Amino acid sequence: MADLRVNLAGIESPNPFWLASAPPTNSGYQVQRAFEAGWGGAVWKTLGDPILNVTSRFAAVSFNGQKVAGFNNIELITDRPLEDNLKEIYETKKLYPDHTIIASLMVEPKQDKWHEIVKRVEAVGVDGLELNFGCPHGMAERGMGSASGQVPELVEKQTYWVKEAAKTPVIVKLTPNITDITVTAEAAKNGGADAISMINTINSLAGVDLDTWNTIPHVGGKGSHGGYCGPAVKPIALNMVGECARNPLINVPISGIGGISNWQDAVEFMLMGSTTVQVATAAMHHGFRIVEDMIEGLSNYLDDKGLSSAMDLVGQSVPKYTDWGNLDLNYEIVARINNDICINCNKCHIACEDTSHQCIDMLKDENGNDILRVREEDCVGCNLCVIVCPVDGAIDMIEIPSELPAMTWNERQAALSMASSNVNVIDKLSKG
Repeated sequence: MADLRVNLAGIESPNPFWLASAPPTNSGYQVQRAFEAGWGGAVWKTLGDPILNVTSRFAAVSFNGQKVAGFNNIELITDRPLEDNLKEIYETKKLYPDHTIIASLMVEPKQDKWHEIVKRVEAVGVDGLELNFGCPHGMAERGMGSASGQVPELVEKQTYWVKEAAKTPVIVKLTPNITDITVTAEAAKNGGADAISMINTINSLAGVDLDTWNTIPHVGGKGSHGGYCGPAVKPIALNMVGECARNPLINVPISGIGGISNWQDAVEFMLMGSTTVQVATAAMHHGFRIVEDMIEGLSNYLDDKGLSSAMDLVGQSVPKYTDWGNLDLNYEIVARINNDICINCNKCHIACEDTSHQCIDMLKDENGNDILRVREEDCVGCNLCVIVCPVDGAIDMIEIPSELPAMTWNERQAALSMASSNVNVIDKLSKG
């Protein structure tokens, strides 16, 4: 059986599955239940000066019958006294010394405030610190959370302040509510961060009630923007993890967050550079015991791949992730329909005819049966027909060998530039 233990910037964990800083990690009771279920670690719900929360706080977006495809919340950091949280962290760590406890922290952007909370939290035995520079609502309006996390200078400065006092590894949690997350990731690295985590929630409004015209959720008839998470944000999070993992100026371990719901999601994040993965929405939807399937699935996957350690997955797909300009313009695939499997729903024909490249024909075979056939010379390999097809295996995307060598857009532009330069030189010589 493969070794599921991981090491994130010196923080050891029995497996890569952590609960993210969120309602599931609000108390010692919850974190202890999670550890009993099998979670390797937990990031304690963000500590700072206790706040007052509102009612109601949560909303979900369902899609095509899937409950909680996305999740929205306007809950803030802990509303419990810091002393109570510290006491429970100490007790939980004593009971589960081999499990990872990370303290999520958020205070005003003042050096003395950071020094004070770091010292108090580390005194109760946490394994590391996570600086919450990502919360997009409530706290941001007070100059904290994403209000700090969107300013690289503040990210770097506050990380530096924490590192002045910290004895345990420091993870900086980044906001996705920014044009380029690598800029703030680099700032965190420059401030001394030992690792980064991403993504925090995305600024959002879950919906509007068409009967009352109230926002969802609402508090006495008024609503506010909140943080969006859950399966719907996974592609956004996966891209941001990959962008940071492939950036040589960042080069620190990553804890991946965002829509992770099962072991397959976890493996994708690890392949794109995450050492640990953090989960909140899926646990809130299904309970702590979902980690059992995650552990079993990851273990079986590693065995099937012949890998001895979960750490062997980390970053394996990063070299395959690049800029568009480095893609081969001469690589070609086309769609082929398997009419023995096709149920003639015609969804591929409709999608191609209306919104793509009009290359799927409706024909009759020798027996007079309706069939669909792709004109491969007109197919651009966009994948739309496979995406809309309801039957697995009814359409295959087939690679067409090219007689042309691989050529990227960047190489093409360089060749054109060189050719243009040569023409200019010849032209000048001829005129000379």
